Parts: sequence; structure tokens; C-alpha cells
Amino acid sequence: MRRPLLAVLAAFTLGGCYHATVNTGVTPGTRQIEQPWAMSFAYGLVPPETVNAMAECGSAGVARVETQHSFLNSLVAAITFGIVTPIEITVTCGQGEEEDLQEVTSANEFEAAVAGGVPFLVKLSH
Repeated sequence: MRRPLLAVLAAFTLGGCYHATVNTGVTPGTRQIEQPWAMSFAYGLVPPETVNAMAECGSAGVARVETQHSFLNSLVAAITFGIVTPIEITVTCGQGEEEDLQEVTSANEFEAAVAGGVPFLVKLSH
């Protein structure tokens, strides 16, 4: 009983957490797209779905992409013997003209923005 427990403990202790960052050279803004449980399979050989950053970042582009296996992601991968290998993805949008826009999500906010003459960005929900 002790040997399997020691093997599992050693796997968690020696495994560590994977983290990679890609900087594109664009000045980072404040908008981020976060996917804490992007599902990949077979130790990452089958990648997760592509993040559609163009819809969120617009003309500002992407400044940084970070991927990592958090402790909980690694725990799920260990429990499933690598069949399911979730990964955490964070995309930081570039700083652009969208940064200065007020987000409008309701009719009242829309009317206030139009009446005040301030630039705004309409966020539609599905």
C-alpha cells in the first residue's frame, strides 16, 4: 500500500507546473481572455480549441499568450493517466482605441452614453 502512494506523491512532487509565455511585441492592454480549463487530450497531442482572440481584441491585436498547467489541471491529467490534459490559457489584448471606450451592456447604459456624448463599445450577449 505504501509503494503506490509514494509513486503518486513522487509524480506530483517531481512533475512541476508547465508555463509558457509568448510576447508579440504589441503594447499590452487591460483586456484578457481567460480559459482556465481548455481541454486537450492524450498528453496534449490533441490540442484544445483555438482561442478566437480577434473577436475580443479587435484591431488592437494580441500582446501576450500564456499557457500553463495549474496544479488542478495537472491533478486531472494524473487521475486520467493523461487521457484528459486540461491547460490554462490567458490571452492579453494589445492596447488600442478600444481601451478608452466605455462598455455598454444595457439599454440604460446605452442611452446615458449617447446623451453624454462619450465613445462607447456595445457588448452583446447571446
